[in-house]
Amino acid sequence: MTNPNYTLAQLNSLSREEFVRVIGPVFEHSPWIADTAWARRPFPDFVHLHSALIQIVRDSGLEKQLELIQAHPDLVGRMALAGSLTAESNREQASAGLTKLSPEEITLFQKNNQAYREKFSFPFVICARLNKKEAILKGFETRLKNSRELEIIAALDEIGKIAWLRLQDTLGAQ
Repeated sequence: MTNPNYTLAQLNSLSREEFVRVIGPVFEHSPWIADTAWARRPFPDFVHLHSALIQIVRDSGLEKQLELIQAHPDLVGRMALAGSLTAESNREQASAGLTKLSPEEITLFQKNNQAYREKFSFPFVICARLNKKEAILKGFETRLKNSRELEIIAALDEIGKIAWLRLQDTLGAQ
């Protein structure tokens, strides 16, 4: 994450542009969330900041929510294999052991990604930092049985977990 030494007081005093630069990466390629949150400052604590960001996502409507989900890369997808993930996504996939897979495991992930995208029309999102490859593969198996509506909810819930961890990276556990 960018500038992991910000205190909440410093964050609350940032210009809109700086706030978006610092908080924007908390949500994959979706700086609009941080831009909207800027007007809700000051945040009394870390939990309120995270809650405000999540509420912005909840209030944004289905189209924006789907854009947010679509902004996430496939796990062990083309971008990961080409080394073109965001620094945050790269670290998260590495922490789950996804950068050290056998060719057979890569094929299995790609097969699951394809089946998931074909069914739901968006990428499988899971908080990689809270899972390892076995749990992620089990997640594919379980969640492929869900309806699209349940998967949108599941993906947004996982994005909330990712955001929580990325905020901790930015601000520390304040």
